Amino acid sequence: MSQQEVAMLILQGADQRWPLEKDRLTIGRGPDCDIILPDRVVSRRHACIERRNGDYFIVDDRSKNGTFVNGEPVTDEPRLLIDGDEIQIALRFRLTFVDAGATAPLSLEEPLAVASIRAESAGLRLDDTRRTVTVADRVLDPPLSVAQYRLLRRLIQARGAVVSREEIVEAVWPESHGEGVSEQAIDALVRRLRERLAELDPDHQYIVTVRGHGFRLENPS
Repeated sequence: MSQQEVAMLILQGADQRWPLEKDRLTIGRGPDCDIILPDRVVSRRHACIERRNGDYFIVDDRSKNGTFVNGEPVTDEPRLLIDGDEIQIALRFRLTFVDAGATAPLSLEEPLAVASIRAESAGLRLDDTRRTVTVADRVLDPPLSVAQYRLLRRLIQARGAVVSREEIVEAVWPESHGEGVSEQAIDALVRRLRERLAELDPDHQYIVTVRGHGFRLENPS
């Protein structure tokens, strides 16, 4: 597996990241941990991340102040991580999980014509051939993860209409058959996609939340 295909954790508010190259990584304040968070609210052995058949799971290691994913407490049962999930360690440290598919090829069953995408989105363009996203005439680099790209593509396909959460699950996680994907996971993915688009165009909110209905793409005027 190349370095570009390795999942990673990114510490929010700091220029620090950890590639998840081992099948099991420990998180805590102890010096023997793989990811060391030096704070008294963090247990010596706080949590661990396990890789199983290409998927990543987080488990709380009976920590004193808890481990959370998208605000939900993690128990000693493994919790599947999805691209864009926010992990909170003792409610002090916030880490973003970026999956291993961030630069992996994406197979698209219904390719969109690039010209039609440009016509629908003046400030935002997708190239399905290269799987690139252009925002304000600049290419987003590093590329979006597979989940982020699928979400953005589905929003563009809607041509400004609202896309429901059920439709997002079907487009982004088709293998789940609508089961096991929480609203928090969807919100985390939307939040992460917004952050990526804002890297190149911070003055425009491309993804609008329509409360009680879903999300829609708003193009710049």
